[in-house]
Amino acid sequence: MNAAVKSYAAVDLGASSGRVMVGRVGSDSLELNEVHRFPNRPVRVPEGLRWDVLGLYAGVLDGLRAAGRVDSVGIDSWAVDYGLLDADGALLGNPVHYRDSRTEGVAEKVWATVPAEELYAATGLQYAPFNTLYQLTAARSTDRLAQARRLLLMPDLLTYWLTGEQGTELTNASTTQLIDPRTRDWAYEVAERLGIDLGLFAPLRQPGDPAGVLRPEVLEETGLTGPVPVTAVGSHDTASAVAAVPASGERFAYICTGTWSLAGLELEAPVLTEESRAANFTNELGLDGTVRYLRNIMGLWLLQECVRAWGETDLGALLLEASKVPALRSVVDAGDAAFLAPGRMPERIAEACRASGQPVPESPAEVTRCILDSLALAHRKAVQDAQRLAGHPVDVVHVVGGGTRNALLCQLTADACGLPVVAGPTEAAALGNVLVQARAHGLVGDLAGMRRLLVRTQPLTRYEPRGGTERWRAAQARLAGD
Repeated sequence: MNAAVKSYAAVDLGASSGRVMVGRVGSDSLELNEVHRFPNRPVRVPEGLRWDVLGLYAGVLDGLRAAGRVDSVGIDSWAVDYGLLDADGALLGNPVHYRDSRTEGVAEKVWATVPAEELYAATGLQYAPFNTLYQLTAARSTDRLAQARRLLLMPDLLTYWLTGEQGTELTNASTTQLIDPRTRDWAYEVAERLGIDLGLFAPLRQPGDPAGVLRPEVLEETGLTGPVPVTAVGSHDTASAVAAVPASGERFAYICTGTWSLAGLELEAPVLTEESRAANFTNELGLDGTVRYLRNIMGLWLLQECVRAWGETDLGALLLEASKVPALRSVVDAGDAAFLAPGRMPERIAEACRASGQPVPESPAEVTRCILDSLALAHRKAVQDAQRLAGHPVDVVHVVGGGTRNALLCQLTADACGLPVVAGPTEAAALGNVLVQARAHGLVGDLAGMRRLLVRTQPLTRYEPRGGTERWRAAQARLAGD
């Protein structure tokens, strides 16, 4: 192998599956291969919905064994969830899943102490019922939290098991609603008012910081030869995905598509206005002092749940049939928390259409078209609102992540936004993970340099908007009840 090319293992954990990818990076080359994929199946036990974190860790070890010799390892995952450790560093039970019902009604209790507008002004985080702040408030009186001496967010927990070292990576910490996005440090006053012990958290670390080396037991388990460093990356998968947006300049919006759609802008400073809070935009932290100003939209979860309900489905044929269904016949609010829980998704979408006086989609193709139109409409509104609230106009929308494989959704998003859409890369989170590791080891330059390398090496597809946006404007007004 060329000495100028190095190999990096990216552990990328999503809400339904995990995978280990190996990226080979040179000064003008970037190649990514999946070496191991494993399921991520939440488990419902008598006390609620839990993550099978031991199964995930076993998948990580299997993936590192399959990866072979690598120069570094980095881990990214979904946000907000955590594991609790006792004084000996042992895990206190399986981490609670963010879709668990324990946070129902908790936000109102928090707002009684720190009103919602004050909380937003201090942390810049949109309201989501599962934010770590609400999870910790829900857990306040539990024996498990009382026993805990350390709290590690999911990627930091797995990093701890690999290396024996504890830290709290900043991009993921910014999703807890306990970080001040202006100082990029803890929101000490908020935590104090709510009785949250910030001493539970390990010291903050930045993307690119060293996070230890693989323990001897891990080397033995995986067959790797040490030392193998572990590097902190943008450990919130969206932070890694946005780092891999192949944009030039600043006039771009992005949509990270997958189970969720995260639609917004990359800014130099947070937007903490009351109008921004009312529009439910969040200010999460990204690489190099950037802010991810975005809105969470339910995303392809809606379609995934429908496919699960329908049983064995040819997704390609379903999307082809959906493309023939009349556009914008029925739309739903893709950000509605009513769609958050699993189960009965086709019926719930039908019920929402019926309740709003729209034609009720019946066939799988009609339901699918309703979902994709609704997502494109939500993408349109998020991109429009973000530009207005941040005073930051854009000329192009970059779509990255799993949704790039859905050509119909990409085209509908271009149509709805009235802007060209550049789709790709599909494996944005893993690529961002790999590039932060490569940068930490001196192989690539700054964020702009990382993005130029992506443009040169990754397949991208451009979708031009078709027709005017008037029908989308009308559908948006209809959904708003205007």
